[in-house]
Amino acid sequence: MPEPDPTCSRVIVISGGTDGMGRALALARAGRGDTVVALGSNLDKGRRLLADADKSSVAGRVEFIRVDLSSVGQTRAAIGEIIALHDVIDALVLFANRQAPERTTTAEGFEQTFALYYLSRYILGYGLLPLLRRSEAGVIVNVAGVGMVKGKIHWDDLQLENDYGMVAAQLQAGRANDLLGVAFAEQPDNPVRYVLYHPGFTRSGDLSPLPAVLRASLSVAARLAARPIAESVAPIHEFIDTPPSAPLTAIDRGKPVPLTLRTLDPANARHLAEATSSLLETVDRARP
Repeated sequence: MPEPDPTCSRVIVISGGTDGMGRALALARAGRGDTVVALGSNLDKGRRLLADADKSSVAGRVEFIRVDLSSVGQTRAAIGEIIALHDVIDALVLFANRQAPERTTTAEGFEQTFALYYLSRYILGYGLLPLLRRSEAGVIVNVAGVGMVKGKIHWDDLQLENDYGMVAAQLQAGRANDLLGVAFAEQPDNPVRYVLYHPGFTRSGDLSPLPAVLRASLSVAARLAARPIAESVAPIHEFIDTPPSAPLTAIDRGKPVPLTLRTLDPANARHLAEATSSLLETVDRARP
């Protein structure tokens, strides 16, 4: 591990920062001298992250904010906490996701996967944009499935009320994140770089919500074919340390993705951005 350089220290916010790749990145960046804000819903995992930071002699460089990122209200509250703690953010890295075998909805009425895997990333990116703009080299890294063309946006049923499936929900949110990056990068006079990154199958993530048989099969597959966490995290360090010069970069398992890919269509990106804004306005109108 490189020696920390205090003159190059950054502030890094990581959603899903207490587990898997997010946790590994949090401890590694703290070890490099950065300040890390880890967002996660599990208090015990947050405490273990802080304890491991203490053991690694990076105490004080890792902060934990407990937040259910599937909740619009809690995600916005976490943004408020971050703004109260920091004037500048140099990187926002988005990992948070969870499989949902059965369709469930949040208190605000959103399908769980859509809310956690896509909507939280939309809210965090735009909500923290003022702090990212203050960085000399602000960057957002959205870890999803760019480069894949399976799945689609269900424009007439974004909450999958009529035909829910766990895979369909994951693929829709993945394609939504592709379009999120396109729309974010299209903003005029925006110095913050956006990276869509697909690490491939990695020994990472919480499988506990899945049925036992599926958990077992995925565990076997991971042992045989999945990439180690450190290998999948390595490119993210490069994105943070030296953000790309282009407004939008897409990388699928180490290979650049052409921005002409149909899943990165600018018109669809604008359409989804408008639909998402309308959904959030509905939430705001419903608040007392």
